[in-house]
Amino acid sequence: MIAIKGGTVVTVTNGIIDHGIVLVEGTKIAAVGGSDLIIPPDAEIIDAGGKWVTPGFIDAHTHISTSGEPKTLPNFPGQFDINEISDPVTPHLRAIDALNPHDIALVNARKGGFTTAYTLPGSGNVIGGTGIAFKTKTGASVYDIVLPGTEQMKMALGENPKRIYGSDKKKPVTRMGIASLLRESLYNAKVYSEDLRRAEINPEKTPKPDFKLDALLPVIRNEIICRIHAHRSDDIVTAIRIAKEFGLKKISIEHCTEGYKVAALLKENNITAVLGPMPSNFGKMEVWESRLNTPAVLEKAGVDICFTQDAASGTRYLPATIGYFIARGLSETGAFEGVSIRPARLLGIADRVGSLEAGKDADISIFSSFPFSSLSLCEKTIVDGVVYNNLDDAY
Repeated sequence: MIAIKGGTVVTVTNGIIDHGIVLVEGTKIAAVGGSDLIIPPDAEIIDAGGKWVTPGFIDAHTHISTSGEPKTLPNFPGQFDINEISDPVTPHLRAIDALNPHDIALVNARKGGFTTAYTLPGSGNVIGGTGIAFKTKTGASVYDIVLPGTEQMKMALGENPKRIYGSDKKKPVTRMGIASLLRESLYNAKVYSEDLRRAEINPEKTPKPDFKLDALLPVIRNEIICRIHAHRSDDIVTAIRIAKEFGLKKISIEHCTEGYKVAALLKENNITAVLGPMPSNFGKMEVWESRLNTPAVLEKAGVDICFTQDAASGTRYLPATIGYFIARGLSETGAFEGVSIRPARLLGIADRVGSLEAGKDADISIFSSFPFSSLSLCEKTIVDGVVYNNLDDAY
């Protein structure tokens, strides 16, 4: 057994415990409590006095491994796996097929306090394929780290599909073209789904198998979440409009850069906003109106928010970035929840991760001081009960 003793313990779901204790047995959290919690005499003690103990952080939107690090030829499209830019509609792609457990970004994210991450195809395609959640622990193969059943469909509106395909005079060239492709794909999937249900009664009516449409069945049947990339407020509204047209009840808005302009609409439709990357370098027109107080605005409106660095190794810088948001009005509770229990709920794994509770996975991070300060170091990261000492080498 491991006993983490004496730190400021952020449980997320049950408040903050000063001079708290977290007991770990094997791969699970055995108990969480105050200084009166009994520590077994044979327990290995980790002294967390003066430090902060949190659930392992979660970044719900990364391109770890699919982004391919390190890059030596940044303009060579074949070097990394983030976008299959041969077709704007590729729902049958799976990020798990590009997930390398030995990618350097996985280790770097862990050193920043992240024990779970979600990797997605990029936003080059209108429908990009499914992502997958995984632990940032050491593993020999992808099967040692992935969390099965966490597949969610990536979609994208805005400049990226236009830039990639419009430059070759291929659809989509405009935002109208993007929306029409998304509608067409969802319409065909709906018809295909209805044909398959009719075939359950009359097998002679079974439609011809379609690999792409098969991948969209869980979407049209509301079995998985659609993660829709949208920066500008008009793209956010288009995403919500199309979701309503096809009865999609499970969507999130990824990036949501101008979400502050339509905060009431996001709340009204119970949309989760996965915010980031911020601050932006304003490299694209659609992020020119990015604001660092957007998290505070959405929090005040009651919108469910998560945070992302939208990167690979860059995920490790997200805690310090969240400090910017706190300085501009985001609550500390919202800050912690945005990288713990809220992304865990979005990914459907809140029964395992996202808070310090007995019975959950022993995914824990120990910071030298307040985690969202740029002066804080994540000294230890524990994933499934295995302790990684981050200060053993510089990072």
